[in-house]
Amino acid sequence: MIFDYFKKDIGIDLGTANSLVYVKDRGIVVSEPSVVAVNNKTGQVLAIGEEAKKMIGRTPAHISVIRPLVNGVVSDFEITQEILRHFLKKINNNRIFNYCRVVIGVPTNLTEVERKSVEDAAISAGAAKVYLIEEPIAAILGARLPINEPISSMIVDIGGGTVDIAVISMGGIVTARSLKIAGDKLNDDIIKFVRDEFKLIIGEPTAEELKITIGSAVPIEEKMELAVRGRDIATGLPREIIVKGNHVRTAINRSLGSMISAIKEIIEKTPPELVGDILKTGIYLCGGGSLLKGIDQLIEKEISVKASMIEDPLTCVARGTGIASENIQYYSKYFVDNLKPMEINI
Repeated sequence: MIFDYFKKDIGIDLGTANSLVYVKDRGIVVSEPSVVAVNNKTGQVLAIGEEAKKMIGRTPAHISVIRPLVNGVVSDFEITQEILRHFLKKINNNRIFNYCRVVIGVPTNLTEVERKSVEDAAISAGAAKVYLIEEPIAAILGARLPINEPISSMIVDIGGGTVDIAVISMGGIVTARSLKIAGDKLNDDIIKFVRDEFKLIIGEPTAEELKITIGSAVPIEEKMELAVRGRDIATGLPREIIVKGNHVRTAINRSLGSMISAIKEIIEKTPPELVGDILKTGIYLCGGGSLLKGIDQLIEKEISVKASMIEDPLTCVARGTGIASENIQYYSKYFVDNLKPMEINI
């Protein structure tokens, strides 16, 4: 059909920290931070993605660097629309006619209003049709794990804003929880620790660098340290300190404990037959936060179940939305149903 030539089906992992776009037959074509820089005087969008991220903590008063998604939820509708429009413009080379169907991954516990805001933002940005899929389901599809069989798969998707924990069997979510303690919270923990312990104020990019470079969930043999610069609380002047790996571990320890408690809670709510499957198959980890050194070892130690990383954990959800977008009719059974208002006959 000629129409198929113009039609594009895409999958989007609209994340708090990063957004990825998968295009049918081309794979992942966009992977950028979910950040936008705006001129407050004119309302003009100055930069989106990587360029905007470089500006965090470095802009004058008239420029705001905005992250429009907080805990996986749209907090700034117009800016989310701008990000989606930017992505669609990048992939739509044909300007005569664009017909774009979009599959978007969303956290499990979104309310109907929050889901509607994601849909509306995508449609306003130029999508013709929008389908929502819960991130744990997308992650299972992306990891090519069995989804329709009567065997459970437990997935822990550690993103920037949320940790999505779910047990999936027979094509549906049996038990799930979305926890608002994830990558961004760990950055905040590091900022607070450095302020309290070293009396030094550092920004979010520095905290993230500490987490990625020397952070770990369990003690590691290799001695790691990093020099960081910030503003001294007492003098207000610049100062440099050396932060060690065990400092970062101490800073994030409490938040990691909350994640472990949530995983335990989900297992406790899971039917015993499926818990037996989890013991056999293990817990699968994905998302950017799963790259924290030793997090799989921590989960194994605390839960007594093998934890393994899905291959290429950063793109797992995006690949899942992409797989769903390649055959929308077949995968429609996994999409989030919009709750319709109840009809009352008087």
